[in-house]
Amino acid sequence: MSTTITSPITTKEKLLRARDASAKLALFSTDEKNALLLAIADAIEAGSDSILTANREDVKTSGLEGAMRDRLLLTPERIKDMAQGVRDVAALADPIGETLAEWTRPNGLRIRKLRVPLGVVGIIYESRPNVTVDTAVLALKTGNAIVLRGGKEAAQSNQQLVEILSAVPGVPEGAIELLDSSTRQSVQELIKARGLVDVIIPRGGAGLITFVTENSAVPVIETGAGNCHIFVDESADFDMADRIVINAKTQRPSVCNAAEKLLVHQRVANDYVPRIVRKLIEAGVEVRGDGKSRSLAAGLLIGPATEQDWYEEYLRLCMAVRVVANVDEAISHINHYSTKHSDSIVTRDEANARKFLRGVDSAAVYWNASTRFTDGAEFGFGAEMGISTQKLHCRGPFALAELTSSKYEIVGTGQVR
Repeated sequence: MSTTITSPITTKEKLLRARDASAKLALFSTDEKNALLLAIADAIEAGSDSILTANREDVKTSGLEGAMRDRLLLTPERIKDMAQGVRDVAALADPIGETLAEWTRPNGLRIRKLRVPLGVVGIIYESRPNVTVDTAVLALKTGNAIVLRGGKEAAQSNQQLVEILSAVPGVPEGAIELLDSSTRQSVQELIKARGLVDVIIPRGGAGLITFVTENSAVPVIETGAGNCHIFVDESADFDMADRIVINAKTQRPSVCNAAEKLLVHQRVANDYVPRIVRKLIEAGVEVRGDGKSRSLAAGLLIGPATEQDWYEEYLRLCMAVRVVANVDEAISHINHYSTKHSDSIVTRDEANARKFLRGVDSAAVYWNASTRFTDGAEFGFGAEMGISTQKLHCRGPFALAELTSSKYEIVGTGQVR
């Protein structure tokens, strides 16, 4: 008796299925999409054991340590949060069909501009299996199909998650496609699929993002690395500054909105630099500094910061400290070295705060708050596709509204030109 061998589905076949699914999803009502999302949240919780089993295998074979291992790791609590995030997205307003503008021309033509889905969204990402769920549900909510290309280190976790999501009754075939992560070939095929894919979102390290933006034939929404800064101004409340700095650096150092650099006004540096360096070291942070900072923190374990340090996104318990003359020098330093992600000023001086908020050219700029809030859920978006550090087509945490395009509906009574 002969056995039929089924060939693996090719990347192009998956993209064609996603294109077909996007046409179907675009017609789903808000109630239909929300029902799907609530069913997906239940399915994730019901499949928790199988997800954790797959993730343990990924963690064991990945060889990752530190921040990258933490990004890969799933726990029962993180899966519960994942499911709750899906429910949060279901509770949000549906942007599809929203009227952005409407007017009537002198010739009687009625013109309406409204939000519509992008179509097929491709996302290329590393390590974090929660991205698989976050991005898939945002795509479904906005009537988009999604093509996922995760990292090989999370292959089993991503496969299990996609199987659970795709098996929910009512999810069209091809709405959530997962590409092979064992080679770079699938990345090449995805970023060259102009006409089948409408937008590519690279999410991960600087090398991945640079490769995609420089080689993609499909439009790209670039998510950036996070070399984030906190500036402690001369009028800062030191207790508040301590809380913000320690939180922004240590609460979860492996993520892009963690603070990497600390700038201190020279008028308070004598008191504040040794104080905060001591607290950072007590919190397990490796501290590096410019010459002035190291002089002020003499006797404490603070290493020299090189020029490269000011550009680097550490993604670990490490922070570099620099003394600056004033708010203008802080703004200049940030605009030169930062990745235009998230930066914060701690000050009682409203004029300096307003100058900082206006002058720092980053996606998110804070006054008296931790940079750790640059996050889709924290902004009330339910989840996020990523943090965009470019200026087109969106900037900052982007979610439902940014996963849409627009079109015009024009109603006439027989007008001709």
